Amino acid sequence: MKASVIGATGFAGAELLRLLDGHPEVELAAITSESSTGENIAAMYPHLSVRIETALGSLQDIEQIADKSDVIFIALPHGHAMKIGRQLKMHDTKIIDLGGDYRFKDIRVFEEWYKVKHEDPETKAVYGLTELYRGQVKDAKILANPGCYTTCSILSLVPLLKAGLIETQGIIIDAKSGTTGAGRGLKLGSLYCSVNENFHAYGVAGHRHTPEIEQVYSEYAGKDVVIQFTPHLLPVDRGILATCYASLKNDVSEAQVQEAFAEMYADEYFIRLRGQGACPEIKNVRASNYVDIGWQIDKRTGRIIVMSVLDNLVKGAAGQAVQNMNVMFGIPENTGLTQLPIYP
Repeated sequence: MKASVIGATGFAGAELLRLLDGHPEVELAAITSESSTGENIAAMYPHLSVRIETALGSLQDIEQIADKSDVIFIALPHGHAMKIGRQLKMHDTKIIDLGGDYRFKDIRVFEEWYKVKHEDPETKAVYGLTELYRGQVKDAKILANPGCYTTCSILSLVPLLKAGLIETQGIIIDAKSGTTGAGRGLKLGSLYCSVNENFHAYGVAGHRHTPEIEQVYSEYAGKDVVIQFTPHLLPVDRGILATCYASLKNDVSEAQVQEAFAEMYADEYFIRLRGQGACPEIKNVRASNYVDIGWQIDKRTGRIIVMSVLDNLVKGAAGQAVQNMNVMFGIPENTGLTQLPIYP
């Protein structure tokens, strides 16, 4: 397959290049960057040297790029993919958007939370959380790759919502991200002196991933679900840790919880169920496409605490995008993604 990466110089774009280089069925067709057009990607990212020595193109050539691409990955901030999607409506090229433009069924929700007008409202994209929507992903023309916080949080509680084991009110998600989740741009909050030996919340009561999580929770619960979601910034490069709290319904047993998770995920290659009492750690999934999930029941409060971890640049972005690409093109889902995590 011929694959192109739009926005190859961001952290997610560079991670896509690393994964695609190791994919036996993929050849790079083009890579772009509006800020570094004409430069060699290996000059910006020396870890790609020798393997990927490619000059960066421009979005001005998107029609020509589409003509020579089977799939285009868009690794740009929100607001860009919908313009590209609209422009390429008549092309056969499949599009995988790593941003937020196509993630919502209701365009009004996107416009409310992202504060921009949607420029391609007629397009119905597939939400690409592969483990939940594999059948739809297979036939997708435009695919919305989920966010990193959302992937971790959704996979944590969907089995319990589907099985009707938890109350839909009072769900709290306390999540933490490595600094690469903030992107490669120069920001005061991402400077070494701001992050090192520090830990803080941000986007409290207003983070854009909130309605994305609620959308999927509501679907599986069969009713509207409103959550409390609070993200935090960790002084690490990679990783997401989501700690999710929900009230168990009366007389729900540990065996029922175990069965609910096993029913959904026992055959999923990239989900590793750690079980009752396990507290997953981000170091154990670093640079991999795995999600580790553990849980604990607090009989004193009647709550279940589900903990999950993933690498925000892999399963939370580039890895999940490649996983979706595999499904879209009918090749084994784990192709190019079987690497074990890096440790330590």
